[in-house]
Amino acid sequence: MDLDLVLYILIALVVLVGAYALFFRKKGGAAPEVPERKPERRIEPRVPPTRPVEKVEKEPVPSPPPPPAGGDQVVAERPSRVEPAPRVTPEPKRVESVRPSVAPPPPSELESLRRGLARSRSDEGFFGRLRSVFVGRREISPEIANEIEEVLLASDVGVPTTQAMLARVRDALSRGDLADPDKVWQAVAAEARRVLEVGGRRGALEITQRPTVVLLVGVNGAGKTTTIGKLATRLRAQNLRCVLAAGDTFRAAAVQQLVVWGERVGCDVVRGKDGADPGSVVFDAIKKAQETGADVVLADTAGRLHTKSNLMAEMKKIAKTAEKALPGAPHETLLVIDATNGQNALAQAREFRDALPLTGIVLTKLDGTAKGGMVLGIAHELGLPVRFIGLGERPGDLHEFNAEQFVEALLGREAD
Repeated sequence: MDLDLVLYILIALVVLVGAYALFFRKKGGAAPEVPERKPERRIEPRVPPTRPVEKVEKEPVPSPPPPPAGGDQVVAERPSRVEPAPRVTPEPKRVESVRPSVAPPPPSELESLRRGLARSRSDEGFFGRLRSVFVGRREISPEIANEIEEVLLASDVGVPTTQAMLARVRDALSRGDLADPDKVWQAVAAEARRVLEVGGRRGALEITQRPTVVLLVGVNGAGKTTTIGKLATRLRAQNLRCVLAAGDTFRAAAVQQLVVWGERVGCDVVRGKDGADPGSVVFDAIKKAQETGADVVLADTAGRLHTKSNLMAEMKKIAKTAEKALPGAPHETLLVIDATNGQNALAQAREFRDALPLTGIVLTKLDGTAKGGMVLGIAHELGLPVRFIGLGERPGDLHEFNAEQFVEALLGREAD
């Protein structure tokens, strides 16, 4: 029953489909068309028009001529030799000669002295005051000697030295031998040279034997330790071997300072314990120099006040100990004086001269004073030659003293 029902339904569907197909075939003969979908319009980005590119016609390339009949081989003609264009040598570029930078030559000894004595040569210094005496003078009278005397005394030359220098100048003025300012100036300069040439010794140390022992003495702060370092630098430049004796055992800073100088210059340094006997340190330094074959022993000593008799006695003991180590030592005993102390330095020097056989003077810090005339007073009153002068802190600022050069640097008028 169910199967029959399904069969009836299928038959009915077939009939309906057939009737439907037949109906539309009669009416139009085709199935209804589905409307064609129009394509969507794409919006292209707007591009500015480009300039049309012009066509460049290529030149026609000539075709090679056809080969001749007969198949003969054709030999191409050798092109005629083209003469090369004359070779043009380019004009060389002009290069301006550049001079290599050359370091300026070191200043001469005279220039170096003048720079170091700049304060003494200033208008307020010794040179400037002395020059003011002669400015505007055309006629010379004996009274000019009194004005020169005032300048010398104000420059720490000292009364005895001033009188000694002007004695001859006054005599020449009274005789009429000095008729113009230049001659008077030259006469004063000549007297200064005469005073400074006392002893006739130049600044350089005299190496009389090996080792030569040099003892440096002076008050506190005069610059003994620094002077030893500068002297060692000069001697090493002359290929001389040095031993430094740290005899200032009361001041640890002085010992350390000398050690630094020794390392810098290349010298052995003999030192003792803090508070050790300075004489024993000097003794050991001399023995060290003998063992190593050194040329010079530079011995530092503690600064001492010239008014303390016990300290001055200790200085004599150091000198005697040096003589025990090496007969004849010390061969040089140099008194180091701070030039800025003026007349007080002269009083110190007298005490040291009476206690020790001094052989010369080292004037330090001369660049720090405007009273360069004090050199004259010390040399004249002590009867000792100035051996070295210090005009700065560098090793090269320690100069061997030369009386003629010093007077020219101090009183010379050529540079002005």
